[in-house]
Amino acid sequence: MIINAFLRWVETAKAGDRARAAGALARAYANASIGIDERHAAEMAMIFLLDDPAPKVRLAMAEGIADHPDAPRAVIVPLSEDQPEIAAQVILRSPVLTDADLVDLAARASALTRALIAHRPSVSRAVCAAVIEVGNVFDVRTLLENDGACIGARSLKRICERHGDDAEIRALLFDRDDLPCDARHALVEKVGAALAGDALVQAMVGSGRIERVAREACDVATITLAAELETGEMDQLVEHLRIGGRLTPVLLMQALCAGRIAFFAATMVNLSGQSERRVRSILADGRRQAIGALFETAGLGRDISALFAEAVLLWRNDARDGAGRMTVTARLAMRTREARGAASAALLEMIEGLALAEQRQSARSFALLAAQDAA
Repeated sequence: MIINAFLRWVETAKAGDRARAAGALARAYANASIGIDERHAAEMAMIFLLDDPAPKVRLAMAEGIADHPDAPRAVIVPLSEDQPEIAAQVILRSPVLTDADLVDLAARASALTRALIAHRPSVSRAVCAAVIEVGNVFDVRTLLENDGACIGARSLKRICERHGDDAEIRALLFDRDDLPCDARHALVEKVGAALAGDALVQAMVGSGRIERVAREACDVATITLAAELETGEMDQLVEHLRIGGRLTPVLLMQALCAGRIAFFAATMVNLSGQSERRVRSILADGRRQAIGALFETAGLGRDISALFAEAVLLWRNDARDGAGRMTVTARLAMRTREARGAASAALLEMIEGLALAEQRQSARSFALLAAQDAA
């Protein structure tokens, strides 16, 4: 038989000759015109060549058969676990490798193997999840840059948890339209932490102020993010903020004074347990007492609830009559100064801080417009 003659020849042939023969054998197997018996003989010969001590022989075989959709698994799977140069041919190209094969490789193989998996033209959701769970920053970055990688929402959140401190990873995630809103907010928090920990920023701003500045920036980013969300995503973001202890009176007041009523209403639904219809009705038409009761049900103190009720009434006036020269925040700060007591002093500090931040932002916007007009 031809196979017997081939095997006898292999035992004495030089490595270069064996490599050329292995490549020809693999290409012959991929040729649809050969018969069943010849194909079976070629398969047996390739399995035999898996034990060839010369890497160039196995490499030639891998190059010749990697793209064939019906290549024998008995050949493809061992080649995928061979030396990196050989395994790369199969891992990058072979359609024979299943999700189970690739998940197994990702779990127990080297970082280089995971990077090769991440480079495949098409990477399923399950394989992406496996690479993300154990991969390093380079592996994950490769997946995010691969348009053929199907990364699920849960895996995107996992990337945020494991590698959100990496600036390049954050940039790639921020560019994705399918990034869940709670994961996007978690990245915002990581950006704030990175800025707060930067030596240059600390030197310019001062270590005493940096935490407050970072917190304010994150709150502004949160409100901006909330303005872009649909109802379902809004509820998801609010729950994420509640679990993380981020639904602070300052954030809620910023949202209310900025007119982000959908976000503000969603927080009240979450915190109070009232229906969305009931909450929106109270905010739109409820009397001061009903508004204050809603906020107290949501867990706000009585003094804070009264202040929020005042803000809601001011917002209604703006919505009905149009905004005047003074913003809701500025008018609220002016009215709060007339209050008395320790609790009112704390509230005044919060509101005046918001009013000052609002004025600074308005000044920046004015300066930017003036510079553009002058250009």
